[in-house]
Amino acid sequence: MKQIILFSAFIALSASAFTFLAGDSRAATAQEKKLELPQPSPAATLKQKVGITDVDIEYSRPGVKGRKIFGTLVPYGEVWRTGANSATKVTFSTDVKFGGQPVPAGTYALATIPNQGEWTVILNKATDGWGTYAYDQKNDLVRVTAKPIALNDAVETMTIGLHDLRDDSAILAIEWDKVRVPVKIEIDLVAMLMPQIKVAMAAEGKKPYLQAAMFYYEHDLDLKQALAWIEEAIKETPDAPWIVYRKGLVQMKMGDKAGALASAQKALELAEKKGGSVGTEYKRLSEALIATLK
Repeated sequence: MKQIILFSAFIALSASAFTFLAGDSRAATAQEKKLELPQPSPAATLKQKVGITDVDIEYSRPGVKGRKIFGTLVPYGEVWRTGANSATKVTFSTDVKFGGQPVPAGTYALATIPNQGEWTVILNKATDGWGTYAYDQKNDLVRVTAKPIALNDAVETMTIGLHDLRDDSAILAIEWDKVRVPVKIEIDLVAMLMPQIKVAMAAEGKKPYLQAAMFYYEHDLDLKQALAWIEEAIKETPDAPWIVYRKGLVQMKMGDKAGALASAQKALELAEKKGGSVGTEYKRLSEALIATLK
């Protein structure tokens, strides 16, 4: 009987200890769990390829929240971090022109000086500051001016975007409240790619005839060379309506209307034979080119 009583006491004690430890474990887990609240100015990252250049923008996005922004919350005539929290950063993977000023590849802090009629937009070499509290003008790489544009509809959350994308340019636009501030980014794509195209064409093996021809066509370079390359591409794939169609585009730009019409008609014939979605697409494009040339 004594043994039974002792065993029962042991079981009860073990159960109590288990309950205590389990409760303690749950308390520890609750303490370890972090309390996550919404950020007043959430962080954002924009990644955009412009031609062959990667443009990355890291910033925090404050909201209007019923406040008067420019001239009050963001004073006129003073350097503004152009966002919230840490300095806004812009990275270019190649050399660019920013508002017409040359900027080497690299990462820069983006700051601005707002005014009613004109903003100053700054790329500064010091990128590790909190906002612009440690801003030093001696670290400015470039300063450019931009004319603010009044918006009809307010932008509640500050936005930095890249718009009007081209192979060699884009518009960086800062938008908040009822203001939009655009700055043009330009890339000398021809200077960067011409040497690479020459190397590719001089190398052994398969050559990018069509791609090189269209680059010359789109950037108003040597059209005779573009035509020669596209003819080489046709020799490799004679039944491709997309290549013959593009030959017609090159010829039209060269002023050879008869040659362009013949190429467009040939592309139409190939497209009808090709069938499917590709055939349908190039039938439509070839017919439109023919209509333009007649």
